[in-house]
Amino acid sequence: MPTVDEQYDDAIRSKDQGNLDEAATKLLAIVAEAPTHSLSHSALAVVMQKLGRADEAIAHAKKVVELEPNDPFSYAQLSVICQRCGRIAEAEDALARNQAMSAKPRH
Repeated sequence: MPTVDEQYDDAIRSKDQGNLDEAATKLLAIVAEAPTHSLSHSALAVVMQKLGRADEAIAHAKKVVELEPNDPFSYAQLSVICQRCGRIAEAEDALARNQAMSAKPRH
């Protein structure tokens, strides 16, 4: 059986080939098996947004933030997904969080 990372790579190949429904199916199978695989949630946010499934896209972007709360990129992606899904207030909140985190020096 392929590893989670191998399954992820396969799903990303599907996405890159334009097979968004197939990529979504593969990524959903990964998060069902490995619910903390943040890369899969991140990819699902993008794929679901491209498929016009805004609520699911935002839910996966929020899951990335939950799994990676100290990573400013998590908030940047949430902001972009929310903006592309027409949720401007949520996008602005996530962007502000990203900017606040990015301004802090890391130790």
